[in-house]
Amino acid sequence: MSIKTLFHWSYIFPILALTYYLLGVTDDSPLLAALGGVLLISSVLGAVHHAEVVAHKVGEPFGTIILAIAITVLEVGLIVSLMVAGGKETDKLARDTVFAAVMLILNGILGACLLLGGIKFKEQFFARTSGNMALISLVAIVVMTLILPNYTTSELSASFSKAQLIFFSIASLVIYSTFLMVQTVRHRNYFLPENDDEPHAEPPTNFESTMSLIFLIICLGVVVFLAKALSPKIEEVVHNFGAPQALVGVIIAAVVLLPEGMAAIKAARRNQFQTSLNLALGSAIASIGLTIPCVAVVSIIYEMPLLLGLDIKSMVLLALSLYTVMLSLNRGKTNILYGVVLLVNLFAYIFTVIVP
Repeated sequence: MSIKTLFHWSYIFPILALTYYLLGVTDDSPLLAALGGVLLISSVLGAVHHAEVVAHKVGEPFGTIILAIAITVLEVGLIVSLMVAGGKETDKLARDTVFAAVMLILNGILGACLLLGGIKFKEQFFARTSGNMALISLVAIVVMTLILPNYTTSELSASFSKAQLIFFSIASLVIYSTFLMVQTVRHRNYFLPENDDEPHAEPPTNFESTMSLIFLIICLGVVVFLAKALSPKIEEVVHNFGAPQALVGVIIAAVVLLPEGMAAIKAARRNQFQTSLNLALGSAIASIGLTIPCVAVVSIIYEMPLLLGLDIKSMVLLALSLYTVMLSLNRGKTNILYGVVLLVNLFAYIFTVIVP
């Protein structure tokens, strides 16, 4: 790696963003908060760049898995830190964050990939079996962790008892780990992209890929920690507009998911929809399959209440999103109609958050 490469923007801006966060200047003035927002977006772009370098080195589907798990781990860290700091007042935080992430991934990221890829290529093709495997895993975890708590009788509220929480956390981990094994070993060929219209560049060296992996982690950490640090400003803006507090969770989830979203959209515009699908559905499964067990452990250790059951409105929107995605992916090829419908679902979700 040359000295010129080390001064690439993808290395400089994450360091500046990390310095900004460590100096703790986010609450001083609107101008400094705006600077924090710029550094936050630059870190998102840096994460996308370094994720592509790592993915080029390790190949698919391992590259998309690295990005999905890295973001999920940091998302879990953000939720856990807020839960421990907020105490009993954060009993709905995990549910709201996971639900927002799933809705943004299914309708926003996947919808944008379908629309933009359809505009450029009319139709894109992918392995239908890979989508079916991912959706089966996702639906099982979603129903067990976000809907079933409303109908169990051990607790009066929309939550699990301690024994139920342990059982369904283990069930989520079993489903996710099995999906990961199928994706990477047993049926890896289902998740490999078939179309690649881009010329193949030389793979990065071991040192370059190691540096990109390190800076990928740094960028993702900066994204999460800056999002947390800037959340009071976001809350203030939301409050000034008279919007519900739930919108803050949607905004923060959107910022955290930006690296995955941008990477998936770039893949779709390269006619690699299989990679976009791996990123979107893999991220959704990781987001809920890993987050729920982790927050369950925190809830049990600190004896904190944990409400997981969604309300009726959210369950309807979730069912609509899952059903639309299933129908959109059941033929193994795409078009812009699927993308438009999913994006309309996304706007309906955000609208009903603002105007419940």
